[in-house]
Amino acid sequence: MLNKTKQNKNIKLDSLMPLVTYAPFTLFPTPVPKEDFFQAVAVQTHYNTLVDKISRDPEFLQDALASTITVDDFTAKLFKIHEQILKEGRSQSIVLGLNRSDYMLDQREDGMSSLKQIEINTFAASFGGLSSRTPDVHRHILKVAGRLEESQRIMDNNPAAGLAAAVAKAWELYGSERVKRKIKPNFFCLCSRNISTIRKRFEDVWKTGSLDQDKRLFVNGQEVAVVYFRNGYMPQNYVSEQAWDARLLMERSLAVKCPDISTHLAGTKKVQQVLTRPGVLERFFPDQPQVVEQIRATFTGLYTLDMGPEGDKTVAMALASPDRFVLKPQREGGGNNIYGSEICQVLERLKESTERMAYILMDKIHPSPAHNFLLTQGTPLQISNCLSELGVFGAYVRQGEDMVQNECVGHLLRTKSSNHPDGGVAAGVAVLDNPLLV
Repeated sequence: MLNKTKQNKNIKLDSLMPLVTYAPFTLFPTPVPKEDFFQAVAVQTHYNTLVDKISRDPEFLQDALASTITVDDFTAKLFKIHEQILKEGRSQSIVLGLNRSDYMLDQREDGMSSLKQIEINTFAASFGGLSSRTPDVHRHILKVAGRLEESQRIMDNNPAAGLAAAVAKAWELYGSERVKRKIKPNFFCLCSRNISTIRKRFEDVWKTGSLDQDKRLFVNGQEVAVVYFRNGYMPQNYVSEQAWDARLLMERSLAVKCPDISTHLAGTKKVQQVLTRPGVLERFFPDQPQVVEQIRATFTGLYTLDMGPEGDKTVAMALASPDRFVLKPQREGGGNNIYGSEICQVLERLKESTERMAYILMDKIHPSPAHNFLLTQGTPLQISNCLSELGVFGAYVRQGEDMVQNECVGHLLRTKSSNHPDGGVAAGVAVLDNPLLV
């Protein structure tokens, strides 16, 4: 389990600073109740289906994001691409979805835990590779520590294989004998399946990308079957108008996109909030009350900040008890959420402004802390009071009306010190972990 470290330009390469270090992880796996773990696994294929259905419902996306796109420039630009694709007509009937639904276990008053969703990531659902390696690490540690029985309770986990299989299926369905490449703005390995891959930034695609008369995508003269977006979910990923033009070029193309623009929008915070309204899930599962019940059981309280009485009520509720909530902007990547007294500062400033519509309010989830050691390069080893977040990976491939593949392909556990309210592994706050089922 290795990570490349960030290089300091002022430090010479022959210095003692390592260019590669181990990925941060917990010394021991964290206990997770079996019932909660398997509940998260069981509902994942339904979440896959839900995301796919949302992406195919332009009326719903328009209604759900109508207020957000008037005040949030980034979401508005994404929505503009979505509208252009709808106007032109989708070029590709093959849809590839690689999702990760993230949860915490809310500690109830009766001492039991309740699985509650934090968010669903429909864009660049990361750590499938590293989380495939952590089970062996913790099995080894437990055996060395003389805890053989516990080592046998570490679940097998290989999301990398499942995610790659879905990409390979989309590549196969694309079906062109000329295609030997898959393009992505960052990294995803399919070498073991003999599928060639290339890495390109948006600017590279803008310079060397083109569409032929059939809208096939070519980059440097090579036809591209699948585009996997490793970035593009944050405003800073689009450093110029050329980057936006490259995104539009790829969206207009015949290549399979992961995610396509409508699936990207389906994962926004505002859509997540709208889904909790009465009757909305029934729109997507009209004759499946058990599926609705399974999904709704994972919802925590989510509240609108749109202008009007309902949004005003949300503002008043948050100002009265800010420690009960999390204020969320329409951003991904960690470190964006607002907590405690800062919620009051933001909402006092925005409570009469339409700018508040760029946020949603969520009930704060209260997981039970556990003690563990967080192993991070350059940090002294000490026992910490820790909180964990469970992620479940889903992969689906649809061709036209035919759902070719819909699976739960693995899980991820990330753990951080309770001193940090927000932030993931990439942000340098959380570390990789494994669930020890109890």
